[in-house]
Amino acid sequence: MNPYLNDFPILKEEHNGKRLVYLDNAATTQKPLSVIRAVDEYYRSSNANPHRGLYELSIRATQMYEDSRAAVREFIHAEKDCEVLFTRNASESLNLVAYSYGLNFMKEGDEIALPVSEHHSNVLPWQMVARAKGAKLVFLYPDKNGRLPQAELDKIGPKTKLVAVAHVSNVLGTVYPVEEIVRRAHKAGAVVVLDCAQSIPHYPVDVKKLDVDFAAFSGHKMLAPMGVGVLYGKEELLNQMPPFLTGGEMIESVSEQDATFAPLPQKFEAGTQNVGGAVGLAAAIDYLKQIGYDTIIKTEEELLSYALDGMAKIPHVTVYGDTRAGEQRCGVISFNVDGVHPHDVSSILDSDGVAIRAGHHCAQPLMQYLGVNATCRASLYFYNTKEDIDIFLASLKKVRGWLGLGD
Repeated sequence: MNPYLNDFPILKEEHNGKRLVYLDNAATTQKPLSVIRAVDEYYRSSNANPHRGLYELSIRATQMYEDSRAAVREFIHAEKDCEVLFTRNASESLNLVAYSYGLNFMKEGDEIALPVSEHHSNVLPWQMVARAKGAKLVFLYPDKNGRLPQAELDKIGPKTKLVAVAHVSNVLGTVYPVEEIVRRAHKAGAVVVLDCAQSIPHYPVDVKKLDVDFAAFSGHKMLAPMGVGVLYGKEELLNQMPPFLTGGEMIESVSEQDATFAPLPQKFEAGTQNVGGAVGLAAAIDYLKQIGYDTIIKTEEELLSYALDGMAKIPHVTVYGDTRAGEQRCGVISFNVDGVHPHDVSSILDSDGVAIRAGHHCAQPLMQYLGVNATCRASLYFYNTKEDIDIFLASLKKVRGWLGLGD
């Protein structure tokens, strides 16, 4: 029995006439009622443009927005509220760093190091910077278990000026050694941009302990609404960077020919912000605290081990990355079924109410490295159960038979 059903009513829904088994959590998580209610209550009773009005409703909206920022700051252990910038999502956060830091501080001959497994959101911005500045992208390649060998980490060297890395791979589920990467990068005089989109829903992220220079994540992958994200940046770096977007609210003063910009964090938050999304993110943080990361980690490790053990017993199924659960392995399982396109696998599982992902997962360089065009992906969260895994495994066993390929 799922102990969280009352918190996530969507998990009670039927899907193609079957109970929904939602295993696409790496794409987006479902939202608990407490988050939905917090957003609803904001729009019902406190909706106004923040920072711009002196009337009570606007003051209330401003307070809720800034309280949400403080909640994020505490959650990731940033030193100051001004180091927390609200964006639309992790993609926008990473683009902000690329445009405001990369284009202004990188130069010809500099190297940007990144694993080949990165999401396109952490590849394309650096391709843009490299083209514009004459810098070079240096890719780090994982081994068959999805881990980065020491020889690959050794590529972080004197010419490296920026390292962009996902804390957890959205395809392989690998938890990368961020502390070691940061140590090597800072020794080389490079900054580290950490994509936490796949880690922060599952593990605590302490930006001060990790000593990363920037960290990006999306709210919708950690129980919050879509349309709100976060960029953490060290204050001294953010102060040196020009704004990414210009317009309302991010200015100190404007004349016909010139402008001065507001201090942090407003300098990077042009226009009317998604206050409802920020309120929802704060509510999601409260919910995660109530569940506790210890519970999340324990539950997901048990589910991952159970799923991987079951998949190992099914013929013609190939799992990419480490086939064992453990501290360096998150609950993201990419796999293929011999002779069956991933889209067909997804459609067949969908007929049994099982929702998984199929495609290149915005990681085409990794797909090319693995020698495939696409994979299936099942991704777990704490509200999944062993019953969910049993239904998934039973459906997966039937895939080849559906297409007349035998067991």
